[in-house]
Amino acid sequence: MTKFLTLSYWLDLRPEMLVPYAEGAFVGFIVFLAILAITVALIKSRGGIYRGFFNRLYSFCLANAIIGSILLFFNYEAVPFFSARFWLGLWALIMVGWLIFILLKLKVIPARKKQVEQEKELKKYLP
Repeated sequence: MTKFLTLSYWLDLRPEMLVPYAEGAFVGFIVFLAILAITVALIKSRGGIYRGFFNRLYSFCLANAIIGSILLFFNYEAVPFFSARFWLGLWALIMVGWLIFILLKLKVIPARKKQVEQEKELKKYLP
């Protein structure tokens, strides 16, 4: 664990291979993202007020599954620069930021839903 917290671990341009447990977890995470992308693609085709949220979530899952697969490939092939650990850290930070923006958009949906209902109620009385 102490090796994990050192700068030389994260900034080494020729890192050693991932341990089998970490590689299995990485593959599992990529498969989870791919399955989630397929599920969200089926849900987003229905439409409704949450369609924009599901479009963003689909893009998030699909893009990160592809990026994760590329990073796993570079690690498996031991490509010197592209298998460096800082790419994984950078990818994780970008994923967290992207997910925060998606969840912030989800927070706005109930207010939008209420506004649509009010407009529908108002249009009911207009000719």
